[in-house]
Amino acid sequence: MSGSRLEVTDRASLDAACLAVLSATRHQLVIYMPVLETGQLDTDAMTDALRRIATGGRYAGIRILIHDAARALRDSHRLIALCQRLPSNVQLRVPQETRDLAYASAFLLNDAGGFLFRPDARRIDARADLDAPAERAPLQGYFDEVWERSLPATEIRPLGV
Repeated sequence: MSGSRLEVTDRASLDAACLAVLSATRHQLVIYMPVLETGQLDTDAMTDALRRIATGGRYAGIRILIHDAARALRDSHRLIALCQRLPSNVQLRVPQETRDLAYASAFLLNDAGGFLFRPDARRIDARADLDAPAERAPLQGYFDEVWERSLPATEIRPLGV
């Protein structure tokens, strides 16, 4: 087992692993989360880390894929507020194709070779590592493919924009 592997056994360790991946991010982060529920990526520490990434300079960027942007907006998820405040650095898209909407896993990928992968987004079970570019690469490839087929989540635009 790698020294950079993070153990995930319960909600607290899942949150700690997520925060570790966020904290290790230099400039770029991708998030694939079919359902953006309250309690996911919305602690003060995670919000601060996401804001740091999004405002971290010229190459800063966060790309997010979720299946139901309207629900996340309705639930007032903190990540949606960040998307609205920093729309050029935090982009959110919604998959349109049935095969993409059937994807049930969730993951975070950073630009430092780190990842957190949940085979079933509804469960705590996860794999995480801060330095595993070979494990991260297929997830990045999948994300990029779905991103290209997806549409911007226009429903999250703030009024007047």
